[in-house]
Amino acid sequence: MLKLLPKSAFGQTVLLIGVLLLINQVVSYLSVTYYFIKPSYQQINSLIATQVAMLDQTGQLDVATKSGINIHYEKTGIKILDQAQANSEGLENAINRGLMSLQISYQLNEAAQVRVSSSEIERGKGPYIVWVSLESIEDLWIAIPVSGLNETKLSPLTMYLMVIGFLSVAGGWIFVRRLNRPLQALQKAAKQVGRGQYPSPLIEQGTTETIQVTRAFNTMNQGIQQLEHDRTLMTAGISHDLRTPLTRIRLATEMLPDEQDWIKDGIINDIEDMNEIIDQFIDYARLEQQSEIENTNLNKLIQEIVSARKLEDNHNIDLKLSPLPSILLRRIGIKRVLDNLIENAFRYGGDHIVVTSNVSQQSGNIECEIRDFGPGIPEQQLQSMFMPFMQGDSARGCAGSGLGLAITKRILDKHGGDITLENHPEGGLIARISLASN
Repeated sequence: MLKLLPKSAFGQTVLLIGVLLLINQVVSYLSVTYYFIKPSYQQINSLIATQVAMLDQTGQLDVATKSGINIHYEKTGIKILDQAQANSEGLENAINRGLMSLQISYQLNEAAQVRVSSSEIERGKGPYIVWVSLESIEDLWIAIPVSGLNETKLSPLTMYLMVIGFLSVAGGWIFVRRLNRPLQALQKAAKQVGRGQYPSPLIEQGTTETIQVTRAFNTMNQGIQQLEHDRTLMTAGISHDLRTPLTRIRLATEMLPDEQDWIKDGIINDIEDMNEIIDQFIDYARLEQQSEIENTNLNKLIQEIVSARKLEDNHNIDLKLSPLPSILLRRIGIKRVLDNLIENAFRYGGDHIVVTSNVSQQSGNIECEIRDFGPGIPEQQLQSMFMPFMQGDSARGCAGSGLGLAITKRILDKHGGDITLENHPEGGLIARISLASN
């Protein structure tokens, strides 16, 4: 039962309004029925029983029975008719009323059959006719005209309650929808910030609380954007300040005598490693945010990277590519992801890797798997490999800065994608990336 309840605030509010209105409608309907309609019908039944009792006590019923003459009182409109005349007057089309029969029988202390004819009122010619027949007098019917007896199929009260209920639910729906509109915009903007994008300041609208939350989000968004900008400037400044002394060290190294080439080579290798680490810091800060989104086929990017890798004789790549639809992505960023994963596979897993692409039957996302045949990574380290400066390389026998997979994950996060690492049962590591196809 709980699974059927709406989860959103919009659905829960509308449901609450609907339930409260339903309870209010039922209580109102029962109250009107028991305190207004029921007493009116009881008065009508009492009046009919009194008139029948009066005719019986004055002997009018006995006269009509013995003489066989139909009696008509012009002032009151009451008629005493035999069966044949009553049928011709509309008795055959009258509706039997069980509740009225019980109540009138109780007041007369005698079994009575009551029918109500609506044919006259439907033709607009007169009031309702109540037909009463007593058990003690067979084949004799008393026709009593009654005004104000309402038997419409849908009473004005029911119609009124339905209209009020509909208007109340519609008004509540409009109110909650207006209330949720800024929250939906806030949710959408928060997702953009989570992907590293910075939307324009949201319009402050809605209730006071919603305006305050929107204002706080705009302030937070501007703060994060300024922080990212400052970090980019800081990394650019650090790279400039570090590369200047590194360049001087390299120039000084070139001036070393030939008999110290082994020292020169060591210093140059260290300088190149430091330059590579500096480049990774800069890439982690920028992540090519300025690149344009293009409609691209992932298989085409894979083939471009593999073609460049085949220039190295010791690199063996098996391609198992399934047909893929084109999707919107940043070519530079995704090529960096693929190149980084392929580079890691060769660096830590040997000279042979397998690259597979397909469309997932479950999610419909585009998937790409890169498998190596190395030692893999301990299971307890798989989830933490995407954290900045987290090095799982010791498990695979190499040192690094610990930013490669962090950069990869940030690029995929900006595309709304995902990446997972998994050890293959037969050995090696599988890096699986997933991108939405729409």
